[in-house]
Amino acid sequence: MTRDADSPTVPVANRPAPSGDHGPDRLAGAPGRKRPSRRRSGSRLTARRNRSAAVLLAPFGVLFLAVFVIPIGYAVHQSLFRVERSGLGFGAPRTVFAGLDNYTRVLTDSTFLKGVGRVLVFGLVQVPVMLGLALLLALLLDSRVARFKRFFRVAYFLPFAIPGVIAAVLWAFLYMPGISPLNDVGRSIGADADFLSHDVILFSIGNIVTWSWTGYNMLIIYTSLQSVPKELYEAAELDGCSGFRIAWHIKVPLVRPALTLTGVFSIIGTLQLFGEPMVLRPMTAAISSNYTPVMLSYQAAFGLNDYNFAAAVAVVLALATFALSYGFLRLSTRGSR
Repeated sequence: MTRDADSPTVPVANRPAPSGDHGPDRLAGAPGRKRPSRRRSGSRLTARRNRSAAVLLAPFGVLFLAVFVIPIGYAVHQSLFRVERSGLGFGAPRTVFAGLDNYTRVLTDSTFLKGVGRVLVFGLVQVPVMLGLALLLALLLDSRVARFKRFFRVAYFLPFAIPGVIAAVLWAFLYMPGISPLNDVGRSIGADADFLSHDVILFSIGNIVTWSWTGYNMLIIYTSLQSVPKELYEAAELDGCSGFRIAWHIKVPLVRPALTLTGVFSIIGTLQLFGEPMVLRPMTAAISSNYTPVMLSYQAAFGLNDYNFAAAVAVVLALATFALSYGFLRLSTRGSR
């Protein structure tokens, strides 16, 4: 279309802006129209993400609060009180504030101190043996010459699938004199050992725990080995490293975080030793009702109805477990650095 020569020419700057969002006032940010702020949109996106995270974490938070926080708080509250009876002990019970008296009783109780020392000796022997076996089995499964890996992986893990009480019952019958095939084998070679005696009972409990938990720890270490790049092994083989040197200088250092994790779990489990000695207790006089700290707390609560003292034992044991686990974790982290 040609423009008529007689039609007036309107400058571009004076032409009316088209109705839409692309006018000069829109581009220049006219006061009548506001551009959406990036900060506002970013804050909305952050708020939406926070709400989504809160919804996803809510079930865990509720369970954590109901199963851990509230029971721990209730135990701490109970440990600060004691029950008193008037007269010769036949009066009505009365709960009074005791402060730190229950904790003083715990820390000065010889039975509690002996139990703590017993489980510490138990852990110093049993935990390195168990983790050493778990590491050895994981390295064997990860080696190239290993065959039937799936079968042996399931076979090693199978003892963990058996409940701890049932495993303790099975081993109790293997330890019991008169019906134990282990005693028959020992007599045939001239070694008549009593697995339920005072001198051997701690090692017998350690054998049950090691048999039950080695496969679990092995699986954690083996999973960590699977994440190691295979190129490292190939480069080491090209440099002439043997299988033993590859395992010791490459695999073991790289699975150190897994070993630290299993070590922390083992320390926690050692201080919570309860099921195995409770199952073996009716079969031997070497295990008393206060053999471990957890058994002492159980006996005080359900045998003597002293719930306040039992709560104090539980709190002290929890603090000791936290201190040992945290100390082991710091030492392991410092060594890795």
